[in-house]
Formats: sequence, C-alpha cells, structure tokens
Amino acid sequence: MSKKKHVAILGATGSIGTQTLEVIKSHPDKFQVEVLTAQNNADLLIQQALEFQPNCVVIANETLYEKVKKALIPADIKVFAGDKALAQVVEMENIDVVLTALVGYSGLLPTIKAIEAGKHIALANKETLVVAGELITSMAREKGVNIYPVDSEHSAIFQCLVGEFHNPIEKLILTASGGPFRGKSKNFLQNVTKEQALKHPNWDMGAKITIDSASLMNKGLEVIEAKWLFGVRQNQIEVVV
Repeated sequence: MSKKKHVAILGATGSIGTQTLEVIKSHPDKFQVEVLTAQNNADLLIQQALEFQPNCVVIANETLYEKVKKALIPADIKVFAGDKALAQVVEMENIDVVLTALVGYSGLLPTIKAIEAGKHIALANKETLVVAGELITSMAREKGVNIYPVDSEHSAIFQCLVGEFHNPIEKLILTASGGPFRGKSKNFLQNVTKEQALKHPNWDMGAKITIDSASLMNKGLEVIEAKWLFGVRQNQIEVVV
C-alpha cells in the first residue's frame, strides 16, 4: 500500500483550495491534510480544520487569530497567524506537497521557502512565475523539486505532455473566453464600468481575477507562466479567443 501524501494547502478557502479538499475527501487513502491557511475567511477555515484535522492552520489576518484559536483548541489543532507564519509552516518535515493557491504575489515567498525545504509544488498562483519565473524554476531544478500546474489550461497542457517531454514543443495554444466583453466594439469598451467587468459569464473567481479576466490581463500573465513552466519562447505561445 502506497504511503499517503501529506499536503499543505495555502489558500484553502478559495476556489482552488475548496476543490482540492473535495479531491482529498474522495481519496482519504492517498492524501492527508497537514496544513490549511486562509487570509480572512476564518469561519470556513475553522469548518475545514474541524473536518480534515490538519496538524496546524494559519490565518494570515492576525486580527482573526484569537477567533480561530478559540474554535480549534478543543480539537488540538495548532493555530498560527501572519505572513511570516505562512512562509514558515511549509518547511514542516512531514509535508510532501505544497499547494500554492494564494492571490497575487503573496504566494511567492511561501513557494520559495517550500522549494528550499525540498517540497514538491502544486502551483495555482501564476504571479509566482510572472514575478520570479527564472528564480523559481532554477531553484526547483537545483533542489530536485517538481512543479505541477493545477489550474486552468496549464494543467491540461501538462497532462497532454506527460510522456512527451523528449519531443520538442512547436507551439502552445491558450484559450480565452473573452469574458463579459467578448464581441463588444471599441466604442462600447471606452465606457464600461467596474460593475460590468465584475460580471463574468462563467466563473466566480473573486474581484482581482475577474477584472484581470475581463481586461485579458490574466491571459497575458498566463503566457508568461507557460513560458517558465514548459520552457518555451513567448513567440511559441498563441492565444485564441
């Protein structure tokens, strides 16, 4: 019987984090939750911790520390708070995989610390590679750490390339829905409001990612992410709406 993978989920209360916990719940023989973290959603973090019984949790917003601690004392779950704690918990000896599902470049330092500690990375935080792609990929090679893309097209591309790594990539195609403004004229786009941009037709992803999607900024970030993940030049990546 194979050994369970012990997982740290950074951003457990977000879309990727909650979906990851659903996968773990479906495969209790393969995965054990070791660490859960959240920025502000203390209530959901407490609920998740009571269900999955991690070794510890981190609430990044330090003003919510007492609330989380009080709720989890009876369950004997350790509670830490703040960004420094977030970067430190990933170094725990019994963690095998760190899922980085934080928003923005807040995922950078914890990912660096996890790689330094020899943990494999499941990456759902494209900004980490956008701001430090060369550093992250060279560190991962040096430490013998795998980086698994788990979000969006990059996960699908990764799965398509399994067993094909010795074949050179000619072109990668990323798809874009066009968001709420697909097919709109330039005149229309000159007067759009924030409220319109936040109405994504398919997904509920939080304000930052939704605005990035509506402006196609998110797709630009994904092009940079793909460059570092798959070792291709940017002129080998095509975006199709």
